[in-house]
Amino acid sequence: MKNAESYKWFIVFLLSIVALLNYLDRQMLSTMKPAMQIDISELQTATNFGWLMAVFLWIYGFMSPIAGLIADRTNKKRLIIGSLFIWSFVTFAMGYATTFNQLFLLRALMGVSEALYIPAGLSLITDFHSSKTRSLAIGMHMTGLYLGQALGGFGATIATEFSWQVAFRAFGLIGMLYSIVLVIFLRNPSSEITQKSNTKSPLKKPVWAVLKILLSNLSFWIILFYFAVPSLPGWGVKNWLPTLFAGKLNIDMAQAGPISTITTAISSFFGVIIGGIISDKWVKTNIRGRVYTSVIGLSLTIPALVMIGYGTSITHAVGAAVCFGLGFGIFDTNNMPILCQFVDSKYRATAYGLMNFMGIMAGAIITSWLGKSTDKGNLAHDFAFLAGFVLLAVIIQITFLRPQVRDFVEE
Repeated sequence: MKNAESYKWFIVFLLSIVALLNYLDRQMLSTMKPAMQIDISELQTATNFGWLMAVFLWIYGFMSPIAGLIADRTNKKRLIIGSLFIWSFVTFAMGYATTFNQLFLLRALMGVSEALYIPAGLSLITDFHSSKTRSLAIGMHMTGLYLGQALGGFGATIATEFSWQVAFRAFGLIGMLYSIVLVIFLRNPSSEITQKSNTKSPLKKPVWAVLKILLSNLSFWIILFYFAVPSLPGWGVKNWLPTLFAGKLNIDMAQAGPISTITTAISSFFGVIIGGIISDKWVKTNIRGRVYTSVIGLSLTIPALVMIGYGTSITHAVGAAVCFGLGFGIFDTNNMPILCQFVDSKYRATAYGLMNFMGIMAGAIITSWLGKSTDKGNLAHDFAFLAGFVLLAVIIQITFLRPQVRDFVEE
């Protein structure tokens, strides 16, 4: 790129494709259960399938704080490229799995490798972007996550036309090849850019000292809570909405997969852009602009969850999924920018790693719970029940989260 101003947006483009592959590789498993259970009999129960998805979340969650600590202390470019290559290789290897135990182990390895990306990727973007463009930049990166989620819905389609093995092998190979592209074009920020975005070179503080700084900050505890609670319905929608749609609407999973993932993902795609633009403008005139934007997004998911659970037609289901995706996107794009109002740049990857840990742990719990709920026939009711938890998060966020600056810099 000719100059730093152009490159800071080019890097968002590069990483949005990594984000797409990150979600696509993990998401397509949720839509390929009918095809996979023919070859692997253990997947015929929803509980076992729930454990297969949950092991990824447990490992991903426990690795997230470690990944954040690593990202704050190492070369982010190398970490991102290494993470992409390894999880893509794992995806490729899943195409050769023949037993439940093999799939279980590979999903666990995917959790390790994918966890290394998000803290490093988001931290690198905030290194290049100041508070003037931070929410929009994060939002554009998030579009990759949601496009990956949408494309993951076509895993069932590919499995039907070819095989589930071909789906895993093809997307794994694409990811490994794209890691070569990043070797050529991805770079770390220059000193001029870091000064412009209030980013400092990380201090080599011991882990306990960094954790003490973060965990002694009351606002960070509030951020952890309001980030974790929406992860309950967030991961529930990602992992179980295809199953709910197939059952409620009496359609094949090859149709339910794309319908459910596309409606939520595409609406979230627009949500992160809308939320990013509104937040970047609002914070210029009101220091709580990002918080208010996030609250608006979360509030949209509350009626959506009720309708997902109790809607009786495809119009109700799709409309509710669109509303949920739009609201969740507005919320999602503002998490890292809000964090930047309370945490210094030296610790942001670690802080986001802790946030990811809380969110993923919530996701692992809800994924297993909804698996059991599916076997009992209570999936729709339990989706609607989650709206109450989101309402509590909204109340706490709007009441207690009060930033004092647009971009926090440690004295």
